[in-house]
Amino acid sequence: MKHLPRVLIVEDEPAIAELIQVNLKHGGFIPVLAYDSVAAQRELDAMLPDVILLDWMLPGQSGLSLARHWRKQERTRSIPILMLTARGDEPDKVAGLDAGADDYITKPFSTQELLARIRAVLRRRAPESQGDSVTVGALVLDAATHRIAWQGQDLKLGPTEFKLLHYLMKHPERVHSRSSLLDKVWGDHVFIEERTVDVHVKRLREALGAAGAMVETVRGAGYRLTGVVAKPPAAAASAGS
Repeated sequence: MKHLPRVLIVEDEPAIAELIQVNLKHGGFIPVLAYDSVAAQRELDAMLPDVILLDWMLPGQSGLSLARHWRKQERTRSIPILMLTARGDEPDKVAGLDAGADDYITKPFSTQELLARIRAVLRRRAPESQGDSVTVGALVLDAATHRIAWQGQDLKLGPTEFKLLHYLMKHPERVHSRSSLLDKVWGDHVFIEERTVDVHVKRLREALGAAGAMVETVRGAGYRLTGVVAKPPAAAASAGS
């Protein structure tokens, strides 16, 4: 039997929530409704969804606060979150992405746009189809087991960051523009803004820790992955003495 993706809808306006629910059912998904943060957490405790549609403005705990909380929890860290909000300004979009959302959709939105975005985050969540292992310097990525290690220590990456790192590692030392990364990593990027790339690169660097310095910003051009991690100035000075 074909697996139908389970979507948790966290939306406090019943009319909007029920409309989304109906459209998701017709689109081949299993929708689950939660009208506030307490109900949302209860649903997550009972069964993990494949995607979370999370409204920014909720009674009690906000959607931003929930996204941050779920990103810190091992059990819910890798679930794609699509933020729903009436806030369309860029600072608000960046705030949503920084809080841990994988994508952002501004109300009002069309049914087709919503379904397309959900399918896009699900594709990004899936492991790379190639079961290969890639090594750049002391960084090792195994696509088959979905594991990343730096100097022998395992690292934890979200699904989008994993796919972004995989692509950069398969094309080291090459400069990639934001638009090319959207095309190669995100795929159907008609709804995704280039600013999203910057947020995920920042998140990738943070997850990589010391290895984050391998992801370099090339001013005015984009990003590249290098196999050389620059030594801090103090370390370089002591090495030369």
